[in-house]
Amino acid sequence: MIQVASFVFFTSLVGLLTYLLTRGKETGTAVGYFLAGRSLTAGVVAGSLLLTNLSTEQLVGLNGSAFADGLAVMAWEVIAGVSLVMLAIFFLPRYLAKGITTVPEFLAGRFDDTTRVITNFIFVIAYTLLLLPIILYTGATGLIDVLDLQALTELKRTTLLWGAVWMIGTLGSIYAIFGGLRTVAVSDTLNGFGLLSGGVLIAYLALQRVGDGDVVGGLTTLRDAHPEKFRSLGGADSSVPWPTLATGVLLLNLFYWTTNQQIIQRTFAAKSLAEGQKGVLLAACFKIMAPLILVLPGIIAFHLDSRGELFNPLQLADFREAVDDAYQRELAVNPDAMASVSEQQWKADKLFDTKKDKGYGTLVSAVLPVWLTGFFAAAVVGAILSSFNSVLNAVVTLVSLDAYRRYIRPEATERQTVRVGRIFGTTVAIAAMTIAPLLAGQDSIFGYLQKMNGLYAAPIFAVVLVGMFTRRVPAVAANLALLIGVATIATVYFAPRFAGPLAAMHDFHFIGLVFAGLIALMLGWGVVMPRPIPPTTTPAAEDMVPMEPWPWVVPAGGSLVVIVVAIYVWFAF
Repeated sequence: MIQVASFVFFTSLVGLLTYLLTRGKETGTAVGYFLAGRSLTAGVVAGSLLLTNLSTEQLVGLNGSAFADGLAVMAWEVIAGVSLVMLAIFFLPRYLAKGITTVPEFLAGRFDDTTRVITNFIFVIAYTLLLLPIILYTGATGLIDVLDLQALTELKRTTLLWGAVWMIGTLGSIYAIFGGLRTVAVSDTLNGFGLLSGGVLIAYLALQRVGDGDVVGGLTTLRDAHPEKFRSLGGADSSVPWPTLATGVLLLNLFYWTTNQQIIQRTFAAKSLAEGQKGVLLAACFKIMAPLILVLPGIIAFHLDSRGELFNPLQLADFREAVDDAYQRELAVNPDAMASVSEQQWKADKLFDTKKDKGYGTLVSAVLPVWLTGFFAAAVVGAILSSFNSVLNAVVTLVSLDAYRRYIRPEATERQTVRVGRIFGTTVAIAAMTIAPLLAGQDSIFGYLQKMNGLYAAPIFAVVLVGMFTRRVPAVAANLALLIGVATIATVYFAPRFAGPLAAMHDFHFIGLVFAGLIALMLGWGVVMPRPIPPTTTPAAEDMVPMEPWPWVVPAGGSLVVIVVAIYVWFAF
């Protein structure tokens, strides 16, 4: 019970410190509640960006992908450094110069209100039905494994899953719905210290175990035993084949870090352009180093499993029983498909997938002292809460400012707008907590998340990019691009028999092709039927922050890009 006590202590401490640091701050106005009064400094921006992104879909999911594919999956972290450089240098100055609070608001200013409504609808549906449930599901499963709650409570895993989902969802809702963005950002920063230090400690102790007390020796042992796991460029059978780095992987990274409302809302709340740029580039530095805690432990878990030292006999028996049950269910539902593969091979593949997803949590329990597992579990929950309440805050912002006050009740006061946001946030949170446990059974939750992100990433990013860097493309072209893009990707994902050769492409190449096609459609429309260039508008003074850029933004950003290229070259062969 020591780990449970330390978990409760650390979680309570973060909550208390967050309350003390944000007590008395303005949350009754829209700017104060949704954008923290545009007062965030570089350190808080960086911490909130990192913790909003870093949750158990990374800790558990990405380490699980590394268990199977090795260092190649670092693309999701290292290339993010390049995307953040793009945000700091090109995107953030343009966003802040408009004094906006949401991405749909930016698109309304460049195109029209229809563009705003479509984009808003896509974001809200994707966040509510896809992203929030995945965050809760992966968070709950990670918490159960790290604290080994089945052994402590002797309850069924399904029961624990529902309980953990509702506990995490309720805590996250309190931060997001009642505290606003300032509370979210401060709690992110506090939890970040615990998570980063805990993640590094786990990698250190795991390497010690591999090297019999010698960390450097452990790393050497890993590279000698599994050289294929230390190649930065994935092969054709990898979840990240190297050609996709220039198509879907890069595109999803750029969308996520430069256009995704849940992420960039933190940068909209910066007290100045310079503070925002420094915070973004500081986050980029940490993303480049993230494979130390998000990829290396997965490779270590694979090595220990190959030596029979990771899972105990009871765990393996449970895994095999679950695989046997899954085989019988699949055989009953898809007998024709199951006839094409041997029972032994199907079960072997399913057992490997199970080990992959359980590897990180088991490794944490194996290498951390008992009294520390509770602290780390609390930090993990903090990361989960950060992602959950950040997405929830983004949904509330989109609905309250871009829908309610814009179209439903334009005369609404500041406090009425905040109140509606809190009511809607509560409704969304309950829906997400209900959906989350139903995700149990996905083969790869991280792969599922990246695939589903593609549904809306390519269309929205294409429209933002064209809107930001061209002036003659009309609104009708942008609106059609959004609708055609989402419809095309959904057809290939959910009705591949109607998609022809597109369904045979790798998902990431397909997303890149759709993106290029949408760009060509909009640019072509702008040439044939260009819109008149409207007069330039100036945002209200209260929506503006100091726009003097950080003098070192270009040299610092360029250096980070060089480091990313060097990492890939170093581990390429």
